Amino acid sequence: MEETVVTLSGVPETMLWTLYNRASEARRPGTFLPDPECVRIFESIAYDFERSFGKPDGTHPLRSQLFDRAVVPWLAAHPGGAVVELAAGLETQFQRCDDGRVQWYCVDVPEALAVRERFLPATPRCRYIAKSALDFSWMAEIDPSRGVCVTAQGLLMYLEPADVQQLVTAILERFAGVELVFDTIPRWFSRQTLKGYHKTQHYTAPRMPWGVDRNEIEPLLRGWSGRVSEVTLVPFGYAFGPLFRLLSFLSRLPKLRNMGFAVVQVSTAGGRDEARRRVDRPGRM
Repeated sequence: MEETVVTLSGVPETMLWTLYNRASEARRPGTFLPDPECVRIFESIAYDFERSFGKPDGTHPLRSQLFDRAVVPWLAAHPGGAVVELAAGLETQFQRCDDGRVQWYCVDVPEALAVRERFLPATPRCRYIAKSALDFSWMAEIDPSRGVCVTAQGLLMYLEPADVQQLVTAILERFAGVELVFDTIPRWFSRQTLKGYHKTQHYTAPRMPWGVDRNEIEPLLRGWSGRVSEVTLVPFGYAFGPLFRLLSFLSRLPKLRNMGFAVVQVSTAGGRDEARRRVDRPGRM
């Protein structure tokens, strides 16, 4: 197979990091995240993934699974609705979750979408908007008539806190009944990245200025917008390997449970029925 050279830096390069971990999980016998398109893209790229990112782990595939568990019930409740994937990168959630009716919008900076287009060309139901998530003009390109679900996977932690507040508030205020799904990192991990998070000797992750502990999330969101009707937090559960066994254990300790990573699902007035809002909590994978 002829491989494609991909050159990225800064935050856009993290799309290769997440691709590596998701593809490694998808290739594992008994995987919890079957994803043939992810594997195809991974195998098509000429890049020394292990040199940059070390041994693969289950962080990103587990996160992707939690996002799928939020989006799929929303699609069932909103036939033909709009899903907006901020910072889409090389994520293949559309390919995993497509119900044949959804109108999907991938929003990302031009250099990231240029790479995506080489492997996953846009289609009539999966359109690309080459803009930063902080360029709020992308909102005018979304058809909200059948409902809107906005996802921000692996994005908000890379933004300054003031930008996070402005983006989240703008989404909640712009789209009536919008469902917003994003992930968070705790404050201690954010501080570590500001000092320099060296994934390997050859790769240092970008700064992640926005960290928030779990017990702060709901009050923060309700303070930003009066439209918030429900906030559901799902901590990262158990996938495989010693790191995840440790995280699973720590998440049960009262003094430490607020210091973990989480996926947050925000429902607003006019959104789907209560019974369909919640993300299923993952069991052992």
